[in-house]
Amino acid sequence: MSDYHRIDRDHIWHPFTPMRGQDSPVLIEKAKGTYLYTEKGDKILDAVSSWWVSIHGHGNEHIAKAVAQQALDMEHVIFAGFTHKPAIQLAKNVLSILPENQQKVFFSDNGSTSVEVALKMAFQFWHNQGIERKKVIAIDGAYHGDTFGSMSVGERGSFNIPFEPFLFDVEFIPLPNEENWEGVKAQFSDLIASGNVASFIFEPLVQGSAGMRMYKAEHLQELVSVAQSNDVICIADEVMTGFGRTGKMFSTDHIESNPDIFCLSKGLTGGTMPMGLTTASSKIVSAFDTDDIYKTFFHGHSYTGNPIACAAANASFELITKPEFQENLDRINEQHRTFMEEIESHSKIKNVRLQGTIIALELDLGTTSYMNKSRNRIYGFFMDKGILMRPLGNVIYILPPSIISNEELESIYGGIRELLETI
Repeated sequence: MSDYHRIDRDHIWHPFTPMRGQDSPVLIEKAKGTYLYTEKGDKILDAVSSWWVSIHGHGNEHIAKAVAQQALDMEHVIFAGFTHKPAIQLAKNVLSILPENQQKVFFSDNGSTSVEVALKMAFQFWHNQGIERKKVIAIDGAYHGDTFGSMSVGERGSFNIPFEPFLFDVEFIPLPNEENWEGVKAQFSDLIASGNVASFIFEPLVQGSAGMRMYKAEHLQELVSVAQSNDVICIADEVMTGFGRTGKMFSTDHIESNPDIFCLSKGLTGGTMPMGLTTASSKIVSAFDTDDIYKTFFHGHSYTGNPIACAAANASFELITKPEFQENLDRINEQHRTFMEEIESHSKIKNVRLQGTIIALELDLGTTSYMNKSRNRIYGFFMDKGILMRPLGNVIYILPPSIISNEELESIYGGIRELLETI
C-alpha cells in the first residue's frame, strides 16, 4: 500500500462508501477527454461522466484557459453588495436558453443547495403574501440531494433513515406509467384541490439515483398543467437532466408548460468547478420585489457567485451552444438506440430505458434496488476492463461525455454483452 493510500484510508471519509469491506479507492493522476489515468499509467473509460458532470469530457482546454485567466484576474469577491462581469454574463447566458418566464438567477454551490434555495423560495413566496400554503408534492423514488430540505422531498429509505424525524412532511405520488396513470392523476388532483399545496418538485422525465427510472413527457405535462392552473409553484430539478442529457438542452423542453423555478448544477460548469444555480420566474420574483426588509430572501453562501466557477460555466456555455454539441447528443442517442434494439430481448434483462444520451439496463438479478448486492460484482467486472460504470444496484447505465466516440461506446456495449453472458 502506498503512502497516499494509507493516508487516504486513515483520514479521508469518502461519499456513499462503507468504512470497511471495500477495495482501496483508485488513485487518479490525471484525466483527459473520456479517460481517467491511474498512478500506474492505466486508463479508465469514464462511462458515467464522473457522477454526470463532465459533459465535455475531462481537461477541456477551452474551459481550463477561461478558469486560468479568471484566477489571475480575480479569484473571489463577496457577492453581497458587490457583483462582477463573469456572474452577470453567466446570468445572461443561462436565461437566454431557459424559458422566457425566467427572470432572476440565484447562485449557490451544488445541486442539493440549488434545490434547498428553490424550496425556500417557494415557501417564502407564499409567506411574503400572507398566504398559508405549506404542503409539497414530490414523486416516489425522488433524489434531490442530501441537505435537509432536499432529503425531505426525496425518497424515504436507507439513505435517510437516521434523519427521518427531522424531515418535513411531503406528499408523494407514484412515478407515472401507463398502468397507474389514471390513479396518479386522480391522487395528484385531489392533493392540489386541498388548496394548501405550496409547490410540486420533480426530476423531469428521468429519476437518476432511483435507477434512471423514466416517465413520459405527456404525463409530466399534465401534472404541471394541473398544478399551475391551481397556482401551485412547479420546481424543475434539472441538476442531472440539464444541459443536453435528455437530448434537448433541458428535460422540460420536452413539455409545453414552463416551470416556475429551475435547479441547475452538474454539467453547468462542464464538470470543472462546483456551482449551483436556482432561477426564478417573474411570478416568483414579484413576491420579493419590495423594500420591506422582512420580505428579503435571507440565504447565501460564502462562495456565492464565485468568479472562477462563473468563468468555467461561461466557457461551457460557449461549447453547448455550438452545433457540434447537439450533433453529438443526437449521435449518442442513435448509437444507444441501435444497441437497445439489439439487447432488449436478452433473457437476463428485465427492461431497457432510453432518453437522449442516457441508457439504462435493469438486470434480472433479484429485487431491483440500490442495495442489490450484484452492484459490487458488476462494478468490479467493468473496472477490470478499464471502464468506469457505477451501477445503481442491479441497474447499469451509460451517461457519457458528449465527446465520446462511437468506438468507445462500442467498447462499453461489448463489455455489457460479455457481462450478460457471465451472470
